[in-house]
Amino acid sequence: MTWDDTTENPCNQKLGSIYEYLDGALSCEDLKELNEHLASCDHCAREYDLEKVIRGLMKRCCCETAPQDLKAKIRQRIDEIKNAEHPAAS
Repeated sequence: MTWDDTTENPCNQKLGSIYEYLDGALSCEDLKELNEHLASCDHCAREYDLEKVIRGLMKRCCCETAPQDLKAKIRQRIDEIKNAEHPAAS
């Protein structure tokens, strides 16, 4: 079947969930639903496989590490934002 602008492609939502799937961020119910879809849809299964390969290559090729103090700087900035939004009562 061919999908046009007037017909909703049922795979669009499933394809959007692939990133969450690979990140381990899907609920058990969504994970089961996506696994069932991938088992029955060659198109989505190919897209999933492609994304998995790309992520694997990125992990192997991108070996840069963040500066040691980055985590502390991020936490400090988060605390500054929180304090600005919710100043402590004096």
